[in-house]
Amino acid sequence: MTKGSNVALAALSENTGSVIVSLSWISQTGEGDADVSVLLLDANGKVRGDKDFYFYNNPVAADGSVQLLGKTPTGSGDEDRIGFDLTAVPSDVDRIVVAASRYGGAAFGELEDLKLTLADGGGEGLLGFTIDDAGAVSAIIFGELYRRGEEWKFRAVGQGYDTGLAGLATDFGVDIDDDTDAEKAPGDTGTGEWADPPSPDIEQERHTAPGSVPAPRPSGDEAEPKKAARPRTAKKKITVPRMAKKSLAENDSWKQARLFPVSVLKSDRDRETRATSVLLSVMAQVPEFGRRLTAAFGAPSGRMETFTEVSLPHGDTPRRPDGVIRVERAGKLWTALVETKTNGNGLKPEQVQAYMDIAARRGYEAVITLSNDVALEGSPLVDVKVDGRRKHKVALWHLSWAEVTHQAQMLIRHEGVGDKAHAWLLQELLHYLRHENSGCHGFQNMGAAWVPVRNGIDDETLCQGDPRALEVVENWERLIRQICLSLGGELGQKALPVQRAKRGADPGTRRSRLADDLCTNGRLQAELRIEGAPGILAVIADLRTGKLRTSIEIPAPEQGYPLTWAKRLVRRLAEAPADLHVETLLEGTTGGPRGTLERLRPEPADMLPRNNAAQLTGFRLSLFKSMGSSRGNAASGFIRSVDDAVHRFHNSVVVHLDRPAPRQTSAKERTGTE
Repeated sequence: MTKGSNVALAALSENTGSVIVSLSWISQTGEGDADVSVLLLDANGKVRGDKDFYFYNNPVAADGSVQLLGKTPTGSGDEDRIGFDLTAVPSDVDRIVVAASRYGGAAFGELEDLKLTLADGGGEGLLGFTIDDAGAVSAIIFGELYRRGEEWKFRAVGQGYDTGLAGLATDFGVDIDDDTDAEKAPGDTGTGEWADPPSPDIEQERHTAPGSVPAPRPSGDEAEPKKAARPRTAKKKITVPRMAKKSLAENDSWKQARLFPVSVLKSDRDRETRATSVLLSVMAQVPEFGRRLTAAFGAPSGRMETFTEVSLPHGDTPRRPDGVIRVERAGKLWTALVETKTNGNGLKPEQVQAYMDIAARRGYEAVITLSNDVALEGSPLVDVKVDGRRKHKVALWHLSWAEVTHQAQMLIRHEGVGDKAHAWLLQELLHYLRHENSGCHGFQNMGAAWVPVRNGIDDETLCQGDPRALEVVENWERLIRQICLSLGGELGQKALPVQRAKRGADPGTRRSRLADDLCTNGRLQAELRIEGAPGILAVIADLRTGKLRTSIEIPAPEQGYPLTWAKRLVRRLAEAPADLHVETLLEGTTGGPRGTLERLRPEPADMLPRNNAAQLTGFRLSLFKSMGSSRGNAASGFIRSVDDAVHRFHNSVVVHLDRPAPRQTSAKERTGTE
C-alpha cells in the first residue's frame, strides 16, 4: 500500500473477524528499537477514557479486543505483533490507531525499512505498508483500522510526531502521568502502569521516559481527593521471584512432593502424553499463560478449555490428536488441534497433514505442533498440502518447548501473574519441563550432517553448495534462537538474534550464503542483541580450531581521556575472568593493543596505542573456550558448550558494563594525556 491509501478488509479475506498487525524495522547497529501502542477512538477522534490507550504498561484489553503480543523473531530480525478481535471492539469505537515510539532522544530516521503488515485470523498476510521518509520524529502512526458501516477498513497513515509517545497519546485525549528518573514521591512505589496505589506484594524497577516530571503526592490532612487513574509512560519491569523458604526436610535426600511427577515416565509415548496434559491443563488454569501462548496464533481472549486424547473421525480410522484447545468468545468458538513430540522426536508429516484435513472439514481454526525443534522462517518443519478449493482455511503454527519454558519464566520471574496459586502452577510446570526425564528440553541435536561437515572442514574437502552445510547453518540458527529464549527468560529482557540482511530478503538465500561462507572459512557466526547491553554480543564457532569465541565491542565514552577510559574499564571488570581478552579498537586500523585482563590490570596504560598513533574508538572484550565435539546433548556436546559460553560471557563480563553515550570526540581528547 501507499501512504494515504485504504482498503476494505472483507475484500482481502473472509477471515477478518480477528487480525494480527505486525510492525518491524531494521537497525544497522542492532541496538535500535521502538515500542508499539494502540489507541481506540470515538467518532470525535478522541479516546473514550485513558484505558483506551494500550502500550507496554497496559498490553491487553479486558474485552479481548486488543492484545499486544510482544516481539517475534523473523528471518531478518524481529517484529512487534498486535492481535485485534474486531468482533469484540465496542460499537462506539470508530477508529483504531496503530503507532510506535522511541525514547531517550532516538528518532525513527535512524532505523531502516519501517514496515507494517496485516494478516487475517488464519495467519495469511493480506497487506503491507512501508514508511520511507520517517525523518527525525520520535513517534509514528503507521496505520489505522476504521469502520465504514458494518465493515472494517485499513488506512496506511505514516504520520510522524516529534513529541514521542506522551505527545501522541495526549493529542488523542489521553491524560498522561509521565514519569522521569526523579525520585519517587512519598507513598509512590512506582508500578509504572497506572497512577493508583500499587500492590505492596510486588517489587520492581522503573525505566523512565525523557522530559517528564512527576508530581509529588501529598499525604495526611493536605492530601487532595484521589484522582482517576492515569496511564504512565514510564516502562515497568516487575520482578516477582522471592527467596526460597528454608526447607523443613531432615536432609537433602528428602524430595519435595510435586504436582507433576516424572519418575514414572518410561517411554516416549508416556512423555508425550504427560507433557501434553501438563501443559494444556496449566494453560486452561492460568489465563495469562494460556493467552500468551495462543494469542499469537489468532486465538481470542476468552474462556479456555483444553482436552487430551480426543478421537476425531478420519476415513476408516479415527485420529487421536494429542490435544485440543478451545476458546469461547461472545458465543463463538476458536479451536486448535495439538500434535506433540518430546525427547527430540521429529514431527511426522502424514500425521500433521491428517490433522490439517480434519480441522478444515470441521471448521477449526488452527493446528499447533509442539516439539523440541525450533521453526525457522522459510524452512518449515513439515510440509503440508492445502486444498485451495476449500473455503475454510486452517493455519499451521509451531511452538518449541524452549519457547513454552521462556514464556512461563517471563511470567513468574519478571512480569507477574494474578495470584499465588497461578504462580505456583507455573513453577511446577517449569520444574517438570526442566527435569531430565521430561523430554522437553528444547533443541538438542545438530543433526546427521554435523559430523560429516566438521570432518569435511578438517580435511578441506567440503565444497560450496553442499546441502549438508546448509543443514548445519539452519541448525546453528535454531540453536542461537533457543539461546536467546533461555537468556531472555533469565534476564527478563529482550534477547534477539541479529540478522544483518535487508528486510524482505529471502531467508533461504541468506542461509545459502552463510553455508558457502562456512565451507570457505570453517566458521559459524551469530550476533545477539540484549536489551540494556552496551553493544552486540557476537558468537563465533571456529570448526577448524575447535574454539568458541564470545565477544562484545563497546565504544569509547563521549568525554574524558583514553587513559581514564582504560582505568575505568579495568575497574568495572574487577570481577571478570582473568583470561578475558581486551583489544583496543583504533580508527582506520585493525591492529590495536591487546592482552588478557590479568596482564592489563596492573598497567591499564598498556591498552593505549604508542605515540597516540590513532584515535581510540572503543574496546573489544572476548572470551575463548574449547568447543564440544559431539552433536548431541552430552556434557561435551557442541550445543551445551555454545550455551554455556554465551551465558558465562554475559554473566561474568556484560553485566559489569554500562551502556555508554554516543561517541563524539574532540581534538583535545585525542591527545591521549590525562
